[in-house]
Amino acid sequence: MSKITGQKSIFSVSQNFLTSRKLIEKLLHKTNISKNDMVLEIGAGKGHITKALVQMSKEVIAYEIDKKLYDNLVKKLIPNTKLIYGDFIKSNLPETAYKVFSNIPFSRTTDIMRKFTVANNPPTDMWLVMEKGAAKRFCGLPNENLNSLLIKPFFETKIIYHFQKEDFHPAPKVEIVLLEIIQKQIPDIMLSQRSDYHLFLTHSIKNGLFGSKALLTKNQITTALRLAELPQIKQNGQILYIQWLCLFRCWLKFTRCK
Repeated sequence: MSKITGQKSIFSVSQNFLTSRKLIEKLLHKTNISKNDMVLEIGAGKGHITKALVQMSKEVIAYEIDKKLYDNLVKKLIPNTKLIYGDFIKSNLPETAYKVFSNIPFSRTTDIMRKFTVANNPPTDMWLVMEKGAAKRFCGLPNENLNSLLIKPFFETKIIYHFQKEDFHPAPKVEIVLLEIIQKQIPDIMLSQRSDYHLFLTHSIKNGLFGSKALLTKNQITTALRLAELPQIKQNGQILYIQWLCLFRCWLKFTRCK
């Protein structure tokens, strides 16, 4: 096992550990991880998931920010594993293809998701253990939000497993699920349009699609949705992802024509 030592951390991130080998193997069999894959794990903890990942993949890159846990992992000498001590958020992502399977620290969920989903070389597939509420937001449930809308042009998201609280040590106070995030082979927008898409969404969510600060006129919105054979938007109604996508493309067209 190769070891890369990172900058010393003066804190540790609390985590609820999965220790049942049977359950971990059950979860991994819900993925498409194979012997050809490099897999990243954030928050390796006591190494239970790490050991199972090694059996299914070509190589595991495991991050651990807690010095005591890291030192214990080093002693276990898990084969085909690159163990990295330090803050994953500050690390560089691989330049080659990779997947992610991790029981992430719940307090870092948003930062971890953002790092992966805005990366120039994002993972092809991810399976992240996280709080149910956070997973639903990333899926756009019950309604679309900025986080879900930013992810959906590039990834398919789905909750594929619901845990029992007793599956973890210590048991969490909230419901936990396994979120699957699969990269779309053909994204809904080009990567070069991502910053424009972010601008359109943040402005429209803050100021509304209708009104004096809106980026599109009411007539442009009505026409764009009608031509795309999509339902019209009520001013106080929920807006579907496909409607947002249609209006972004409309705005981009009019913006570039100016």
